[in-house]
Amino acid sequence: MRHAFANIAFTPAVRDAQARDGSRAQYARAFESGDDVRNAELGHDEAAFIHAQRSFYMATVSETGWPYVQHRGGEPGFLRVIDAKTLSFADLPGNRQFISVGNLANDDRVAMILMDYAHRQRLKLLGRLSVEEQPGATRTERTMTIHVEAFDWNCPKYIPVRFEVEDVQRVLDERDARIKELEAQVAALRRTQ
Repeated sequence: MRHAFANIAFTPAVRDAQARDGSRAQYARAFESGDDVRNAELGHDEAAFIHAQRSFYMATVSETGWPYVQHRGGEPGFLRVIDAKTLSFADLPGNRQFISVGNLANDDRVAMILMDYAHRQRLKLLGRLSVEEQPGATRTERTMTIHVEAFDWNCPKYIPVRFEVEDVQRVLDERDARIKELEAQVAALRRTQ
């Protein structure tokens, strides 16, 4: 079964580099055999992962060929899975450079990386980006829609473990509540002795 991500990312130059490294045969077997294509549509696991994320990195390509990477963030669910081939998010006012939007004038290709540092998971997406302006909207300037062409789960080997402040605070609050509960039990036991 062919892998949609490899179909796009494994260019002739990439395959040559894999051959020089000795990994070409392994990738050919794992990613490029068969007639059916996999990883071209998001499944339940991908949708759940995307919905839980608080941020992602998105790259577009300028008319001069330079990549531009930017960070987008929000509350979990701000990046919405519309269907197995479509994601969407609200483009909120920022520094007003419009580099990503401007890059779309000549090239609608986009690459995204979503990271879950706490669980050491990384999802890479390739797709095409379209923009729908939201004139008169009070907060959202435009809706950004990603038409997914391929995705790949990436190796967790070098992902550092990091936690969200809210998650750490919740655990600390639970610990503090348990300590308070145990202290009350100890005090009650002392009163009965």
